[in-house]
Amino acid sequence: MPLEIVRNDITKMKVDAIVNAANESLLGGGGVDGAIHRAAGLGLLAECRTLGGCKTGKAKITGGYNLPAKHVIHTVGPIYNDGKHGEKALLESCYRESLALAKENNCETVAFPLISSGVYGYPKDQALKVAIDVISNFLLENEMTVYIVIFDKAAYKISEKLFSDIAEYIDDNYVDEHTDYSRERIRMNALPSMAPRTRRKKSDDDFLEICDCKAMLAEDDLDAKLKQIDESFSQMLLRKIDEKGMTDAECYKKANIDRKLFSKIRSDIHYKPSKPTALAFAISLELSLAETEDMLRKAGFALSHSNKFDIIIEYFISKGNYNIFEINEALFAFDQSLLGA
Repeated sequence: MPLEIVRNDITKMKVDAIVNAANESLLGGGGVDGAIHRAAGLGLLAECRTLGGCKTGKAKITGGYNLPAKHVIHTVGPIYNDGKHGEKALLESCYRESLALAKENNCETVAFPLISSGVYGYPKDQALKVAIDVISNFLLENEMTVYIVIFDKAAYKISEKLFSDIAEYIDDNYVDEHTDYSRERIRMNALPSMAPRTRRKKSDDDFLEICDCKAMLAEDDLDAKLKQIDESFSQMLLRKIDEKGMTDAECYKKANIDRKLFSKIRSDIHYKPSKPTALAFAISLELSLAETEDMLRKAGFALSHSNKFDIIIEYFISKGNYNIFEINEALFAFDQSLLGA
């Protein structure tokens, strides 16, 4: 998955580079900055002393020393005042400069914290949106796996309105359906059986013989139908890509799928994807709800109102929002699997 939100300690990420939300001196501080310096050891501090600091919005790279990451990319985020003093542009620059440095140093995997969202006061939901927007735009043109690392749930926040809207949609489509189903099951179990028990007659045996003949004919019909199997998931995917006038790269990048997995799907007509992968392609192709369900059936799955994951996907499709990264933000907030490989 090219962009993934994970809950972890960034100092434990085994990636080519982790990004440090540093201060302008680059000599360590509190929060993520202090944690990275402590985990890396004195070698990191010694190298940082040779760099001459770093301006806000810029980035510099060092070795990883005692960290599992090969490199540390240090970037200085803006201190948030009121959002009217160029904070957003500076924060965007932090991500762009860091990604450019990672690319220059042949990094294939990079882990970011939510820059400026701690003591620098940038609102967490806005900081997350900046991160998602800049990183996703970069990944449309570049091959790299990027992680946004959240230390704990308190450090993560989507907009309150979006969370509330999705929660209400889940409640309407999940709780009510299960309540109705439970009531119906209780009602049916309480009813006495209305069918009297009867003894089998000879006519019953004749009927069963006819059924056996029909079963044999049905088997022959089934064999015939199996020889005319409907198009596979792979065939439907490739057909839809052509119908939408997209390139393969545009499709798998919008689906948050890496190139290697897409190549497997393209080369294997019988490839069976996971449900998140199948849905990721449906979102990338901006399929309607009916088309999405059809694509899922090709992979052996279905949408269900007994599954919060499915209801959240349905919510976004019904709203015409096919931004897979925003969808993944919401899925993460509700502790669901993310879309992609």
